[in-house]
Amino acid sequence: MFLIVGLGNPENEYANTRHNMGFDTINKLAKAYEIELNKQKFKGIYGTGMIENQKVILLKPQTYMNLSGESIVEVVNFYKIDLENIIVIYDDMDVEPGKIKVRKKGGAGSHNGMKSVIENLNSEDFIRIRVGIGMPEYKTDRINYVIGKISSQDEDILENGTNKAKEAIIEILKNGVDAAMNKFN
Repeated sequence: MFLIVGLGNPENEYANTRHNMGFDTINKLAKAYEIELNKQKFKGIYGTGMIENQKVILLKPQTYMNLSGESIVEVVNFYKIDLENIIVIYDDMDVEPGKIKVRKKGGAGSHNGMKSVIENLNSEDFIRIRVGIGMPEYKTDRINYVIGKISSQDEDILENGTNKAKEAIIEILKNGVDAAMNKFN
């Protein structure tokens, strides 16, 4: 069983923001594979189903970004999910908009949501997909940049990134993380 987690903030207020690239990717996967995200537990919204003959849990933590790990660790402990079967999708300012990076493990960088995940799982050994959002024009404007509404001109570029992230997840489930890294990095 795989746990596929999109990081973001509760969608009513934060829909259409750069910080919700993980949620957007989960929504696309759920739609493509007809998985209903209709369960509320583990401090999150989730659904279960099959993707490429693999049983999956799609999870959107509802703890707000900086506490995402609290939701993830509850699911991991309840379902006894191995770390190598966890895939976390999140926005990254260090990756060019519309691009993605797939990694087997690694640190959190400056991403507070990932810091929470690593802290709660007590490990960096899980798959992550970084969806590029690029840097704001002014470094002092980072918070407004990630939680501000996306302009229509940036929307298509960022959507390209979440589409690639969705395809990378499918590749991981079909052929493994190395194949996805070779194809998307």
